[in-house]
Amino acid sequence: MKRALISVSDKTGVVGLAHSLHEAGIEILSTGGTAALLAAAGIPVTEVADYTGFPEMLEGRLKTLHPRIHGGLLGCRDRRDHVAAMERADILPIDLLIVNLYPFERTIQDPACTVTQAIEQIDIGGPAMLRSGAKNHADVVVIVDSADYGLVTDALARGTPIDLATRRRLAAKVFAHTARYDGVIANYLAGEEGDEAVLPEVLELRLHRAFTMRYGENPHQRAAFYVEPQASVSSIACAAQIQGKELSFNNVTDTDAALECVRAFAEPACVIVKHANPCGAAVAGDIGEAYERAYATDSTSAFGGIIAFNRPLDGKTARTIVERQFIEVVIAPEVTPEAAAALGRKPAVRVLVVNMQQPMHRGFDYRRVSGGLLVQDRDLADTDVRLTTVSAREPGSDEIRDLLFAWRIAQFVKSNAIVYARDGRTIGIGAGQMSRVDSARVAVWKAEEAGLGVRGSVMASEAFLPFRDGLDSAARAGVRAVIQPGGSVRDTEVIAAANEHDIAMVFTGRRHFRHA
Repeated sequence: MKRALISVSDKTGVVGLAHSLHEAGIEILSTGGTAALLAAAGIPVTEVADYTGFPEMLEGRLKTLHPRIHGGLLGCRDRRDHVAAMERADILPIDLLIVNLYPFERTIQDPACTVTQAIEQIDIGGPAMLRSGAKNHADVVVIVDSADYGLVTDALARGTPIDLATRRRLAAKVFAHTARYDGVIANYLAGEEGDEAVLPEVLELRLHRAFTMRYGENPHQRAAFYVEPQASVSSIACAAQIQGKELSFNNVTDTDAALECVRAFAEPACVIVKHANPCGAAVAGDIGEAYERAYATDSTSAFGGIIAFNRPLDGKTARTIVERQFIEVVIAPEVTPEAAAALGRKPAVRVLVVNMQQPMHRGFDYRRVSGGLLVQDRDLADTDVRLTTVSAREPGSDEIRDLLFAWRIAQFVKSNAIVYARDGRTIGIGAGQMSRVDSARVAVWKAEEAGLGVRGSVMASEAFLPFRDGLDSAARAGVRAVIQPGGSVRDTEVIAAANEHDIAMVFTGRRHFRHA
């Protein structure tokens, strides 16, 4: 190994690696910021522009696309015509290529990122060099991941070359990386055509395996958690686990549901989820009170559940939780030292911290079916709902507040979804029944079991009421106001029933089925 080319956006560990290369007598070529960093560290380096004799231009877009670079990467040392051609063109072999790419994925995660800014982070020279070097991996060691720098330093320390099998593995890693990089760009650009994301004709999914799990939904199923390269920093994929056992398959799905729901509220909120359904939720002046009110909705189902907060978790609330109930996961934007100490008394409890400041990207929702994949826009929290009063009685301001609260919860309950709420808390939740009227009955039963009267509450249905029986059932329970999408062929009958019972009813014009 006589010559290396280093050009990296992420400069983690590169100075130490370059020191090792220099001490081994290896000439270093480099570009722009990387060359400046190495020179500042006292490492002799030759700028690519000086080596090629062609100046960097077009604001840095053109610097490594040159025959002296790609010839040095593509030229096969065991082919006499290659060697002769390289000698005639004064092209020197490049034996080691260290490249990582412009941070396109990280750039587009910023909600303020413009298309122009994103396009400037599309790397051209980097992928070209990586592909050239990886194609010729028999002669060139190509590294795209700083975690592999040790392969080079270990080989230098041993004084032995990196074997062909390792070079081939590194080459495969390069092609997987550039394919994923191009896929992210393609999906981003497709989504920028007009106001709505475009469903691509060919869908490229490149996911990184974050970790394997002991099993999936059931012990006989293998499972792993794969993360999108462009995953939002506000998502479960980017949450940091600060305590507890490893996350299970069901932990991840349930925590994702809890996180989605709790993010829908601006006020301090707590959402408790069991089997991917909210079983209790509340807003209040602080999260301690919100937890108390959410827990009271269904303390039986809360056992072994997931608890999500949209404010920092304090010590008092954490102590109340661990003294009262068994939990699988707690997730919050921050955990105070006092809360961490309280939760530490239950070391198996998984404690996650996630950034809730950034809005979630719309993106796509994927559902596997036999032989294919269903793809749709993600159904994010309905924070801009417009209400149309369709009943004779207008809802009061307190009723409107509770209607909007119940509506946001209903979005995250499995269809058919019925939510009763009052004073910023859930009273009863009916989920996943084959008929909507049965969900209404389940919600009343759950409320009565918890000792929470439905009378005077509001009701939310995530899809239209197909018959008046759902409205009649709500009236018998004492509901005073209803929120639903509307759109049934029997809307007139349902509205008439609301008027008969003096119930205020509003339509949203938007439904939120959540079948799976």
